Amino acid sequence: MDLTAAYGYRMDWIVSFVAVARYGGFSAAGKAVFRGQSRISEHVADLERALGVQLFDRTAHPARLTPEGRALLPHAEDILNRLRDLSSAGGEVRFGAYPSAAAHLFPQVVRRLPKNITLHLVEGPSIDLESALLRGDIDLAIRPVHPLVADESLTHEVLWREPLVAVFAESHPLAAADTVTLEQLAELPLISIGESSGPRQFESHLAFASAGLNPDSVFRTNQPQTLLSLVRHGLGVGVTNELAVTTANLTGVRLVPIGNAGVERHVALFRRQGHRSPALDQVVEVIKAITG
Repeated sequence: MDLTAAYGYRMDWIVSFVAVARYGGFSAAGKAVFRGQSRISEHVADLERALGVQLFDRTAHPARLTPEGRALLPHAEDILNRLRDLSSAGGEVRFGAYPSAAAHLFPQVVRRLPKNITLHLVEGPSIDLESALLRGDIDLAIRPVHPLVADESLTHEVLWREPLVAVFAESHPLAAADTVTLEQLAELPLISIGESSGPRQFESHLAFASAGLNPDSVFRTNQPQTLLSLVRHGLGVGVTNELAVTTANLTGVRLVPIGNAGVERHVALFRRQGHRSPALDQVVEVIKAITG
């Protein structure tokens, strides 16, 4: 096989030839592949000269494939299809997520991905995920919009919204209530989501602040199981997003909707601007299909 023979052909000739055949004319082909009509004509003419055959009957309107053109078309399409498959070849993607989002989403993504893509799970608090994404330690982050990211080089798309709920021990008088209010909760010892020394930008804090309330959190934690355990042992009432606790063990506790929370958790997919790869694009596609 003489590999040097391939140097006589350019890929844009083949793209233009296939586009004219698919879209029924030189003008339509130019619009489809974002090239001028004259450039498309030049590419096809160059390909015809290199092959020594006429590929289109230009006397017809629109131009029609000649027998030689019809014979070449499946081979040209096969070349483009193989290049597309090559560009979407597998790779590794580092998937960052906070724990409850990881428990909910990560297994579903893994099951839907082709086997040639390896997904590495990196779990951590929302603020740590922002830092890891900026350093390039992870390729994407699934985290709440709040606390807000500080770096403008990170972009995000909201994937889902979820309400806040109160978490009571089974023996608590409000455990059987249909709903509770922020005012009722503000009178109780609270266990909320967040770092003990971190910023109070989480949704539970925003909900109370919006209602003009400033309750004290006796404990703050980023781990749903820890929050549930503290509640289960009677050390306070939990306030958190619904997904965080519905993916955990609810033995001994009851979830009660907050009737006037006025705030939802918005969970988003964060990426660095300009950071793309075929494997990462496929992972993002799968995430959007699951959460859409």
